[in-house]
Amino acid sequence: MAGEIHAVLGTDEAVVAEKAMKLFEKVKPEGGDDFANEIIDGTAANSEEAYEICKAVIQALQTLPFFGGNKVVWLKNANFLSEDRTGKAEMTQNGIEALLDVLKDGLADDVIFLLSASSISKVRRFYKYLASNANLQVHDKIDTSKAGWEDQVRRLVEKQATRLGLTFHPDALELFVMQVGEDTRQIRSELEKLDLHLGTEQREIGIELVRTMVPLSREGVIFEIGRAIEAGDGLRAMDLIDQRMELDEKSAISIMRAAIIPTMRNLFMAKVVMSEGSGGSFASCLKSLPKRFQDSLPRTKAGKVNTWGLQQAANKVGKFSLPQLKRAMASCLKADEALVTTGLDHQMILHRLITELVMINAPSNR
Repeated sequence: MAGEIHAVLGTDEAVVAEKAMKLFEKVKPEGGDDFANEIIDGTAANSEEAYEICKAVIQALQTLPFFGGNKVVWLKNANFLSEDRTGKAEMTQNGIEALLDVLKDGLADDVIFLLSASSISKVRRFYKYLASNANLQVHDKIDTSKAGWEDQVRRLVEKQATRLGLTFHPDALELFVMQVGEDTRQIRSELEKLDLHLGTEQREIGIELVRTMVPLSREGVIFEIGRAIEAGDGLRAMDLIDQRMELDEKSAISIMRAAIIPTMRNLFMAKVVMSEGSGGSFASCLKSLPKRFQDSLPRTKAGKVNTWGLQQAANKVGKFSLPQLKRAMASCLKADEALVTTGLDHQMILHRLITELVMINAPSNR
């Protein structure tokens, strides 16, 4: 392991921290004392601090262990490697380039460099060098703006629940995923809380327990916006939108693309499946759906039809007509374009859209 470079990167800060610590414990000298390792905090408030951190790392890499043997230098939680103001500053870049030169010259055989960071510019030379020369791990958060994110989170939740000896009722798992979202730290925390609550007797998690004990996350609010739209509860949907935008005034596009459009798209596609397929159940309709419709269905990263979202929508689509849903989709696309290309107030655009969706999907407009 001597002379190696390790980098643990990614937007999932909880996983990055955990993996980096495990790697540090693995590569540090066996039986070594504190002099054999140097952990340097990579948190910089400005470019001057970033430059000084790089200097400290270089000095640590070039200082051999006093008592011999291997040495690990860990630049921990570096926050100055991205394209933000500090990361782009000239002094920061001077420090990073100096560190890069040291790495390129080669580390001593008994020195190991470990870097952990949640954000790093992938267009700069430092990352490109790491990608080619380091033992690289990347742990990014699941992207909740992309179709199929629920399946990815569900697998993660089930894996961690199994480790704790917990099982979920299917409806409870669906709700848990939507309440907690993709945050790994939050998932772990809520599962541990449920584990302690259940004790050793009852190990299945039901829907009422999730509703009682698991708070709404950002994605939970997104989920509830979709449910309010399905129920035709415009006031509830607008209230949830306002709550989300109070926390982040720039969140309108994510609300549109993670809550409103997916909800209406799944309802529309589920209606197409039920209308064009043959057979009573959703599964049989989907199986018999003509290929020209199959090709239009939302898919997971693996290329399979994202049946989870469609199945949930199929359970609620009976009260909507296909013409209604077509008009609703057109309204969504028009509002999405307005968010991106006009200077209109984002909150007003979303409120107007919710009003349109509720009116379009009202029984009298079928």
